[in-house]
Amino acid sequence: VQLQASGGGLVQTGGSLRLSCAASGRTFSSYGVGWFRQAPGKEREFVAAISWRSISSTYYSNYVKGRFTISGNNAKNTVYLQMNSLKPEDTAVYYCAATQKSFPRWAFDEYDYWGQGTQVTVSS
Repeated sequence: VQLQASGGGLVQTGGSLRLSCAASGRTFSSYGVGWFRQAPGKEREFVAAISWRSISSTYYSNYVKGRFTISGNNAKNTVYLQMNSLKPEDTAVYYCAATQKSFPRWAFDEYDYWGQGTQVTVSS
């Protein structure tokens, strides 16, 4: 499966962005999909994930819980990350990833397929 992440940009503190992760080649039907982010000089960290087998099963890091929402659209084979109340510390390159391993998975090295990343910058 090929993943295409989009939707990043520059936003002020308190603003919102919606990231998209579109799949091609195969459907998401047997995958778990996660969003990760990596800030300069830091390790890639888990942000949120959704199980495509059970679209209601979602998972969030404590840093974003209550501010970010992950969702999926079966018809469009796309996963979204709605980011509200953005903070400067949310600034990073955001990546979507997919895995066919049992779900949930929290570590980036447990995901097999990756999108190219999209930059999110939150100004103070």
